[in-house]
Amino acid sequence: MGDLLWRKSAMELAALIARRDVSSREVVAAHLERIAAVNPQINAMPVVLERSARADADAADRETKRGERRGPLHGVPLSIKTNIDLVGQPTTHAVPMFANAMPALDHPMVERMKAAGAIPIGRTNMPDMGLRLHTDSALYGLTRNPWNLARTVGGSSGGEAAALATGMSPIGLGNDIGGSLRNPAFCCGVASLKPSFGRIPHASSLEPASGPLVSQMMAVQGPMARTVADLRLALSILAGPHPRDPMSYPAPLSAPAPQTPVRVALVPHPPGGTTAPALRDAVKRAGAALAAAGYAVEEIAPPMVEDAVQTWGRWLSWEFGVLREQVTAVMSHDANAFFGAFMDLFGPSTYADSVMLMIKRHQIARAWSEFFADYPIIVGPTWCEPQFEHGYDVRNAGGAADVVNLMRFVTPMNLLGLPVVCVPTGVAAGLPTGVQVIGDRFREDLCLAAGSAIETALGRITPIDVVGA
Repeated sequence: MGDLLWRKSAMELAALIARRDVSSREVVAAHLERIAAVNPQINAMPVVLERSARADADAADRETKRGERRGPLHGVPLSIKTNIDLVGQPTTHAVPMFANAMPALDHPMVERMKAAGAIPIGRTNMPDMGLRLHTDSALYGLTRNPWNLARTVGGSSGGEAAALATGMSPIGLGNDIGGSLRNPAFCCGVASLKPSFGRIPHASSLEPASGPLVSQMMAVQGPMARTVADLRLALSILAGPHPRDPMSYPAPLSAPAPQTPVRVALVPHPPGGTTAPALRDAVKRAGAALAAAGYAVEEIAPPMVEDAVQTWGRWLSWEFGVLREQVTAVMSHDANAFFGAFMDLFGPSTYADSVMLMIKRHQIARAWSEFFADYPIIVGPTWCEPQFEHGYDVRNAGGAADVVNLMRFVTPMNLLGLPVVCVPTGVAAGLPTGVQVIGDRFREDLCLAAGSAIETALGRITPIDVVGA
């Protein structure tokens, strides 16, 4: 039975535990065995919480025997990115300087997942300070892609995606300021939800508890899983205001349905760069799946995509440029090489420039809002080029520009605070393909519905064994 349990989704495991077909201890043990078998090959989960996970599972089983159930994830394992506060474990941001940074409080996401019955089983890897598209940590080392050990898992929630893809965990938590939930989901063939800004609360009990404006207005927290249904469940648990986050909103999880058939803007080739044929084809397969499900699909791109990419990049460059000395002091050579090249790519900005960036951001937001009135859903590639080899992003002076090109349809959604569901669409040349399903603010319901239709038609591609192992 243990060989089968790690293959199941979080909701499937929760149902088995609720029916007493299996115990939480058996579920946790199966995932710990899977971690021991797989993690040495890919280094996705550098911290395994074996002792506490087994104890929590035993406690969950005692509650089950008494007829008690904490919530919809009672007894189900949960993995947590290492920049998210978990009491009893350091919030390391994957750098040695914070190796012993112990939080006083759980992150609101962790608090809510625990209250729903989930059991933390491990901490997943990320690049230094989350500031690279490739998961190679100064503290924990390199995470390898289980589909091809020579290729990147993306970043910054790369360890989380690789753990999910190989069955080490059924559901996990990450965050996203420039695709960090979506880049790894694409690279590893799993699903993720980047929520609307303010939908899921964020708070840290460690300083600096308040980040720069770019983080306050673009960074979001969210779930990763292997199924859209698990994302929907996680959203229902995680969403809603929290007193520690003054920017978290009490927005409803659903809204009136748009006129049917729902119109979808399909974007196989986003403006402003190159797109690999296999990834264009993946978008078209997703579009065909939606058309078969009753959506009205049309190939058309949203406005001002290139402006959005530039505005996002210049905003990050300006604010992190102010903090450059502090940031570079804690990161590795390669992480600093990419960070520096990214900063140079978008150039220094003055305060006056930043005022104009905010004006431009509003112009783009207005144009997209008008576009959503006609096309409530947008579907396009996550990356526009395949998963690159380890170190490609710092191999030469053009690496940062290549990275910005391949993720150019990712960053507009950070700039505008939009919800996105990522789903895999298949495999090409041995590597996963996938798409983003994008909606207007607080329309996660539309994204999840369309993502589910794509998943139903094209199927799930994980969990997998490590290829070549």
